[in-house]
Amino acid sequence: MTVEIYPGVTVPGIGTLPLEVIAQQSGLEAMQGLLDGNYPAPPMAATLKFTLTEVEEGRVVFKGLPTAEYLNPLGTVHGGWAATIMDSALGCVVMTALKAGEAYTTIEFKVNLVRPLLPGMGEVFCEGKIVHRGRTIATSECWLRDGKGKLLAHGTETCVIFPIENLTRG
Repeated sequence: MTVEIYPGVTVPGIGTLPLEVIAQQSGLEAMQGLLDGNYPAPPMAATLKFTLTEVEEGRVVFKGLPTAEYLNPLGTVHGGWAATIMDSALGCVVMTALKAGEAYTTIEFKVNLVRPLLPGMGEVFCEGKIVHRGRTIATSECWLRDGKGKLLAHGTETCVIFPIENLTRG
């Protein structure tokens, strides 16, 4: 079942990655499978109108469409929307560095919003890159830009890496 995230952007469905996939594939393989449409996009992709567009080891790109649905009281796109697409890029780039059987979660992230996001500005792009991947800690950085390449925000994240057995879903 194809789902439209926003006009012109569709995904093969909505859901989560099966834990058995994460247990058997490297993070890069799982992320590539997500990009290739072998796995569903996460539910938040449809809610917040953004999706994964590029994956390679140590680098990911998301694109999204900030719209009037996400306005704060002053009429700009809420910083939480920007933080969410950035957290996705920051975390997913860490996932590209994981071995089969490893999982991760964010333990800290920081976002610097340097320009307002406005409805009608068109698609924005968030590129995430690995800074460091250690045994149990990884750090990443990202940049959120408009369609002309103008910087809107930048951020960093720290993730903890742990065995998939420690991750349970209720």
